[in-house]
Amino acid sequence: MDGPSNVSLVHGDTTLGLPEYKVVSVLLVLLVCTVGIVGNAMVVLVVLTSRDMHTPTNCYLVSLALADLIVLLAAGLPNVSDSLVGHWIYGHAGCLGITYFQYLGINVSSCSILAFTVERYIAICHPMRAQTVCTVARARRIIAGIWGVTSLYCLLWFFLVDLNVRDNQRLECGYKVSRGLYLPIYLLDFAVFFIAPLLGTLVLYGFIGRILFQSPLSQEAWQKERQSHGQSEGTPGNCSRSKSSMSSRKQATRMLAVIVLLFAVLWTPYRTLVLLNSFLARPFLDPWVLLFCRTCVYTNSAINPVIYSLMSQKFRAAFLKLCWCRAAGSQRRAACAPTSNYSAAQETSLGTEKMQLGSREVSGPAAAASLRCQHEPHFSVL
Repeated sequence: MDGPSNVSLVHGDTTLGLPEYKVVSVLLVLLVCTVGIVGNAMVVLVVLTSRDMHTPTNCYLVSLALADLIVLLAAGLPNVSDSLVGHWIYGHAGCLGITYFQYLGINVSSCSILAFTVERYIAICHPMRAQTVCTVARARRIIAGIWGVTSLYCLLWFFLVDLNVRDNQRLECGYKVSRGLYLPIYLLDFAVFFIAPLLGTLVLYGFIGRILFQSPLSQEAWQKERQSHGQSEGTPGNCSRSKSSMSSRKQATRMLAVIVLLFAVLWTPYRTLVLLNSFLARPFLDPWVLLFCRTCVYTNSAINPVIYSLMSQKFRAAFLKLCWCRAAGSQRRAACAPTSNYSAAQETSLGTEKMQLGSREVSGPAAAASLRCQHEPHFSVL
């Protein structure tokens, strides 16, 4: 995102010589990228390793997490080396590859956000149709299509960027074509992968909000639609389940709406700056402003797992379960290391004894952690 725009990777000489700038930029970007890489990796692991979490919405969240990981690795980490060295150090192949993956992650992120918004709209506004339309298999096909089409589209950047030599003999990764050629392409990218998804999600969340939050009559119509398809709400148990389902849908919708809102707020400074500089004769390239704009983008890619933890009790429990089971696994492997005090026959006998005693007898913290991990209920998200 940084190299192929007119917002240059190379900062002004006066700022490069300021140690406070290097310290602030390196520590800030490293902190955001570390949190984002760890958090998004946990999202992928949590969803992929638990069968109960294989839902259509979670499939789109995995796609979003992978795209955010690419943005942090291809844009955030190279920014650290830029702050330290002051020029492009990855060569011609790095310029092409990093640029490609930057735009791939950015564009897949916006498409994934639009996709799970459409899925939420169908699930809430057309609940009966959602039973056949909003499936995991269909979500996987849509995600594969998003990644395939976007991967092909982003190949265009291989023909637009190259290494350039500035007046101070420093290298930068930038456009190799004139403004008249790259500007229409950038404006197309800006409209298709930023403006259109935001407008689409705004309209869809308007319909969703009308059903869930604003109109009691609309909620009654939603329940009557379920009744008309054989899902009776007459018994107290069914009424309780209906209220619980509606509450769960509201919680999930709030969380996803916050993700969309943060995407719009955190991307607006960078997109606006690049758009303005595309038309200015002398681009505005204040290094501190550029650092702020880029940090907003990296924060957008890092903050989603934090939102899941804060706004979804099930996601928070799943994260804790993942960390607990990994810690218990490490203790269990240490406890099972071969020692000279026990023979194989003795360990077999001890194991049989423990099976007979059941969960009342635990041989230590490692075994207790293992039993807790095995008997905890599976958590589903959304």
